[in-house]
Amino acid sequence: MLNTFSLKTVLISSAAALTIAGQAYAYEPARSAECIAPANPGGGWDFTCRSVGKVLVDLDYIKGNVQTVNMSGAGGGVAFAHTISKRAKDDNLIVAASTATTTRLAQGQFPGMNADQVKWVGTLGADYGIIAVGKDSKYTSLTQVMEALKKDPSSVKFAGGSASGGWDHLKVLMTAQKANVEKLPQVRYLAFSGGSEALVQVVGGHVDAFTGDISEVKGFMDSGDLRVLAVLSEQRLPAPFDAIPTAMEQGIDSIAPNWRGFYVPGDASADSYDWWVNTVDELYETQEWKDVMTKNGLIPFHKSGADFTQFVKNQTLEIRTLSQDIGLIK
Repeated sequence: MLNTFSLKTVLISSAAALTIAGQAYAYEPARSAECIAPANPGGGWDFTCRSVGKVLVDLDYIKGNVQTVNMSGAGGGVAFAHTISKRAKDDNLIVAASTATTTRLAQGQFPGMNADQVKWVGTLGADYGIIAVGKDSKYTSLTQVMEALKKDPSSVKFAGGSASGGWDHLKVLMTAQKANVEKLPQVRYLAFSGGSEALVQVVGGHVDAFTGDISEVKGFMDSGDLRVLAVLSEQRLPAPFDAIPTAMEQGIDSIAPNWRGFYVPGDASADSYDWWVNTVDELYETQEWKDVMTKNGLIPFHKSGADFTQFVKNQTLEIRTLSQDIGLIK
């Protein structure tokens, strides 16, 4: 699954990688870079910017710092619009993206905008979806939640960090569809400006269930405030998440991987784009990034450059079809 286009076949060391990168491209990164996280602090996009930014600095790819700028709104639409309208030629800007981004593009939720207006850099792993409840919830399994929805589709209120109709919302509807829940449009979903806000509502007992990704919940799991009912993966995740049952184990064939990656402005220079693509390729192979993936439950998933661009186009088409089937769009 790994993209084979790289500056070298094997990373001998991070220092060597930096030296080769510096020799290969006319573009030299500025002392500082900016990463836009299209949501409030605490969610998946924020995690992507901050964790990647730290490794970029620690390994001297960026000599100064990588500033994370939180820009919430419209499920990523505000950041997308800002990038194409105000930062179109900014070589030192990257923007966190995920399956949530392609979902909004697929559903036409960014008016007048499309995937061809930016350059797609690459992915650094995938983050599987989960459904979770507070520690005092009456629900102890995903099956119980789905049975409640079968009796009354509006009986369980879900909270997520994506906009209504976005990826977090879609995960619930996909899972409910697989569990043979009817009247899917009646399933209640509350959209928040990031996973952390949604989690606070669930942990506080104000909303029944959380729909999000595994990387967003480790702190609340460790504190015992959150009970993850299911991970939407083919098989159980490695430790420390190996105690969480999959939806498939509970008889519900729902799988929802959420890739984590970046795009850059559409008019960024070719040299800077190549630098970002190859830096992401190299970063993905480092032990430092592998440690981040293990700690946060990310699973191996890497595409970059032209391969990633085609993947985005294909996924956008698939999600548009799925959204039509479920009734989210016409």
